[in-house]
Order: sequence, then structure tokens, then C-alpha cells
Amino acid sequence: EVLAQYKPQVVFHAAAYKHVPLVEMNPFQALANNVGGSQIVAQASARSKVDRFVLISTDKAVNPTSFMGATKRIAERVCQAVGARAEHTRFTTVRFGNVIGSSGSVIPTFREQIRRGGPITVTHEKIERFFMTIPEAAQLVLQASTLSDGDETFILDMGQPVRIVDLARQMIRLSGLKEGEDIDIQFTGLRPGEKLYEELMIDGENHTRTAHKKILRVTRKNQDNDAVLTEIDALLKAGIERQASGIRQRASELVDNYQPTHLPQNTKSS
Repeated sequence: EVLAQYKPQVVFHAAAYKHVPLVEMNPFQALANNVGGSQIVAQASARSKVDRFVLISTDKAVNPTSFMGATKRIAERVCQAVGARAEHTRFTTVRFGNVIGSSGSVIPTFREQIRRGGPITVTHEKIERFFMTIPEAAQLVLQASTLSDGDETFILDMGQPVRIVDLARQMIRLSGLKEGEDIDIQFTGLRPGEKLYEELMIDGENHTRTAHKKILRVTRKNQDNDAVLTEIDALLKAGIERQASGIRQRASELVDNYQPTHLPQNTKSS
């Protein structure tokens, strides 16, 4: 109804559940939103002849160990398949890492832990993440949308990954405190679905430079679009029927190198 009434030229689809451990514990709802919701919005955009559809994806979609990452990779495949059928709409994916200050991000969490006197909790001493600011991410997504030919994924140059423990130590110093005296850092272990390092490209993808130095164009892997949409319908049906083992199996078939570290066997989550 919104698309029919307002007839937007561009749709930016950023709606998704992104909290990795919460998605591990609530896979059915995450599947319905991250995959089913993406499919609904993509198909509606194609029917409404939107000029450009931009899916906001994540580095966690590359060789995922989390169900959240798997759902985002499947959403990428949904948009590729719907885009192949669309006559008027160019479908683009933009894939990048963590955004500083976004909901649930680590810096506000560390800031609150410092305010309370600690400890600062870090899951693993070697864990690394890519970061960029909200304005930078938003501007690069907008610019990537203008570069699209409608059959590619863009990745944003995130610079070098940051060790989370180094970030914690820097925040302690900037707060005028000393680690081990005023405040401690506590290592809590990797959470369900979490991995030490993130990547931006899938095996078999090739990237080229664009007119913007911080945006890379990635040629998508070929896929049987009709088969993908059929498999996704079966996956969503398994989610509706609350088949935990079924969604794990079907997600693994749809996502190369998906190696789940955790997914409840008999969850009743909704």
C-alpha cells in the first residue's frame, strides 16, 4: 500500500534482526523477518516498478557461523533472484561491517560499563571487527546506490579491523582510568554464533574498483533463481512449522560454507 500510494524511486531495505546471540535463540522470528520480510519488500518493489532497491547486508553474511549471518546471506540471494525477474527495478546489495553507535553496538556498551565502574566484558582477546561511523556508512550506501547497474554487490572499504580488547583499553585511557587499578577487563568467551574474524567477500566473488575509492563492486555468483526461490519458500514454510532441524538443513543448502556453531534443537521461540 505504501509503495502504491507514494511511488518511491528508491527503496533502502535496512530492516533486520542483527543481534547475533538473540537471533540464535529466536531463529523462527529472525527467519520470518530477515528472509521473509526481505522477500515481501523486494517483490512489492518489483511490482511497483521502483527504480532501485538497495539491500543493506553485513559482513556476517560471508562464511557465516551465526544464523543471523545465514539469514542475511539468504536475503542477498532473494534479492538477486527477484531482481533477475524484475523488468524495471535494479536490485543492489551493499555489504559492510559494524556501525559505531548503532543499536546494540559495543562502544555504548563499554561506555556504560565504564560508568558503572566495570568490569568491561570482552568475549575473546583476539576478536576483531570492522567499524565505520553512522554518517560514513549512510553516505557510502547512498553513493553505492547511484553506481549500481542492478546485478552486483558492493562492499565498503572498512579499513583495517580493530581488536575489541584494544578498543576497550583505549576507552579506559580516554576516560582517565587505568586498567587493572580503576577498572578490569573480563573475557567471557565467544557467544553463540560469534566468530573471531569477519570477512567481506565470499569465495568465488571477484571485486573491482568503482569511481568512489571506498566502494568496491563485487560480481555476484551465478545461481538458478527459480530453484533459489523454491528453496526459500520451503525454508520459510519450515520456519512457520517451527522445524528447527529443517531450517538448519535448508539454510545450510542455501548458504555456502555455513557452519552453525549453535542452533536450538527444540526451541519454542517465536
